[in-house]
Amino acid sequence: MDNRKLGQLEVSPIGMGCMGFSHGYGQVPPEAYAIEAIRKAYDYGCTHFDTAEAYGKEQFYAGHNEELVGKAIEPFRKEVVLATKFHIGELPQPDETSLYREMRRHLEDSMSRLRTDYYLHRINETVRLEDVATVMGRLVKEGLIRGWGLSQVSANQIRTAHEITPLSAVQNIYSMVERDCETEIFPVCLEKGIGVVPFSPIASGFLSGKVTAQEQFGFDDVRKFVPQLSKENIEANRPILDLLHRFAVEKNATNAQISLAWMLHKYPNVVPIPGSKNQERILENLGAWNVTLSDDEFRQLQSALDECKVHGHRGCVEME
Repeated sequence: MDNRKLGQLEVSPIGMGCMGFSHGYGQVPPEAYAIEAIRKAYDYGCTHFDTAEAYGKEQFYAGHNEELVGKAIEPFRKEVVLATKFHIGELPQPDETSLYREMRRHLEDSMSRLRTDYYLHRINETVRLEDVATVMGRLVKEGLIRGWGLSQVSANQIRTAHEITPLSAVQNIYSMVERDCETEIFPVCLEKGIGVVPFSPIASGFLSGKVTAQEQFGFDDVRKFVPQLSKENIEANRPILDLLHRFAVEKNATNAQISLAWMLHKYPNVVPIPGSKNQERILENLGAWNVTLSDDEFRQLQSALDECKVHGHRGCVEME
């Protein structure tokens, strides 16, 4: 397993999305189980963990997931890279000074919960991107952060921000059934030396083949909004699952591992962050970095995938 780069930050080739321990996939597991899961992931070799200040506000309170992750990684904090996101609300006077105060407040709150010193940012459109990038540069110079990133952005937004303060990473949706990033996002990030951190790289579990058309998603389960997970689209997208299964059998791997190995082979700057609240699934996903596709196997898989029509396009919907 070779590490990868998010800008100048070195991380494991597959990270871990921690949202499910606080929100998003129905009833959450006990805190002790979640902490154990994060520590097992680290023991397996994972050094990149993703969270956000908002994760947990529906079932608990804002900052719940950051606190949980902070507790879990405390024994090995200096060995891992953490990514978190915040939301900038309406500012009475949206100038650089007020923006700096607001962003620093979010930063310090997150650092306290995470017991940490690294921060990754998700942008929104309530303030000018140029101003956000400028403030991030100031926070880098002050030594408060080691890198920053943008989420669900266009190639032009990446260029604009990177020109002001170099980006470490861009976090957009990307998987075998959501490939919009291949057109512009990956090319510009490869050109600029920016890492791409796909969220939902297994399409909220669809590509694992473990979600059936009879699945009933309960309260606080974002999967009920995922187009590929409707009964009709699960059936319509069956050829993609059959393709994954064929390669999984040949490689003695799982469907999910093949889907992750595919993107690791395709792009040297990709670091997916599959999320799960199940310890077995977490380690299975990380194990994808041990599944190696030859160039010929990749070409066969890519060619067959290109022939498959995807039913249910999710695009830039803001779900993890």
